[in-house]
Amino acid sequence: MNIFEALRESHERQHSYAANLIRTSGDSPERSAAYAQLKAEVQAHETAEERFFYLPLMEHDNGVDLSRHAIAEHHAMDELIEALDQTEMSSPAWLATAKKLVDKVHHHLEEEEQKFFQMAGKILDDKQKDQLANGYVKEYRQQLAAD
Repeated sequence: MNIFEALRESHERQHSYAANLIRTSGDSPERSAAYAQLKAEVQAHETAEERFFYLPLMEHDNGVDLSRHAIAEHHAMDELIEALDQTEMSSPAWLATAKKLVDKVHHHLEEEEQKFFQMAGKILDDKQKDQLANGYVKEYRQQLAAD
């Protein structure tokens, strides 16, 4: 497995969890579970991805802007998660913020797969892609377990 395949697996989970979240309503066990699942996935993915995808790309001149942009998007998602954590789930504001989070997640994942992966594919060699995948998966699993 290379880094792109490892990242895509998490992307698929994020798409699924985001869709599940938007289908929930009110302060329900279903919404709590769906939100917890999406939040844990996004946070574990972000941390592992920054360490084992974006930081290595920053070592190359043509990977710096790309990495900064992606990390800024991670920060924006974290701020939305923080806002959700501080809002009552039964509030209309909670659902509006959750929809913003889902939109941001979808935008970020699409941009990664359509733009960032192509550029990173030119920067990283096959050995690096495999090594980064191993580091990413290990870190990702540690982050999920720590949640």
